[in-house]
Amino acid sequence: MELSGARALVVGASGVLGAGIARALVERGATVSVAGRDAGRLAPVAQACGTEPLVLDLVDTDACREVVGAAADAMGGLDLLVVATGVAGFGPATEADPAVVEELFAVNTLGPMALVRAAAGRFEDGGTVAVLSAILAELPTNQMAEYSATKAALSTWLTVLRRENRRAFTVLDVRPPHLDTGLAERALAGEPPKLPAPLPGEVVVDTVVEALASGATEVIWDAGAKELVAR
Repeated sequence: MELSGARALVVGASGVLGAGIARALVERGATVSVAGRDAGRLAPVAQACGTEPLVLDLVDTDACREVVGAAADAMGGLDLLVVATGVAGFGPATEADPAVVEELFAVNTLGPMALVRAAAGRFEDGGTVAVLSAILAELPTNQMAEYSATKAALSTWLTVLRRENRRAFTVLDVRPPHLDTGLAERALAGEPPKLPAPLPGEVVVDTVVEALASGATEVIWDAGAKELVAR
């Protein structure tokens, strides 16, 4: 897609990846609205984008729909939705707290789905949705059963969404490996297992922006080449 002049909503812009993608899109000439849960961290990103910050909690699917509508109305339309949100949870599968599991699915799966459904209804002439799932969608990991399941469910949904709407809009599924964004240290429960060395978040930001510009439908981790690949 042509990023210059595009009207984009980045959800999760109070986080490292979302903020980086929002700023990079502005640098490429896009008009960018930003949304996130942490108003304090969101404010400087919105200021850099020159738009009003939109605060929401992905647990509230009505709020997801309303934020998409507010951003589209403010920008006079919507061409691109980027969802860079997520929470982690760790521990044995048989010991998971049901409340934690419910929040993991609400934030990692149901919220992004609600955002995408809302955005699809606002695209006027094509459009793109880019959603960060995770490598866990392909490589479910011990001590991360529920977290892996939320990402696998989201990635599977994006695959079907792409097939159903291949002539209507582009769907980009981003599945990065473990990153240096601090997500594991902010888990809802448990301690992370031994994880590989983290990939710098800025690598994901750069790859996602280039993938958007090229019309790619996936960003994956090539374990042999040890690099992110857009395809």
